[in-house]
Amino acid sequence: MIVQIGRSRLPMQNVLTLGPGAIVELGRKSGDELDLLVNNKAIGKGSAVKVGENFGIRISAIGTPQQRIKAMGEA
Repeated sequence: MIVQIGRSRLPMQNVLTLGPGAIVELGRKSGDELDLLVNNKAIGKGSAVKVGENFGIRISAIGTPQQRIKAMGEA
């Protein structure tokens, strides 16, 4: 399972110059919902939450069981 915050396209030369403290803009606002992916297929949306010292996702929308099974490659 992947929780996708955003996406960005960078030329390889820019990727090679990244280092600690570098900032990469992801093209989303901080309050936007996050995408929930299985096998790189979107199955839901949610928002980031803090659980103790960890992060989690509060799911606000999710596909049908059939869509989730299909994303896992079993149908």
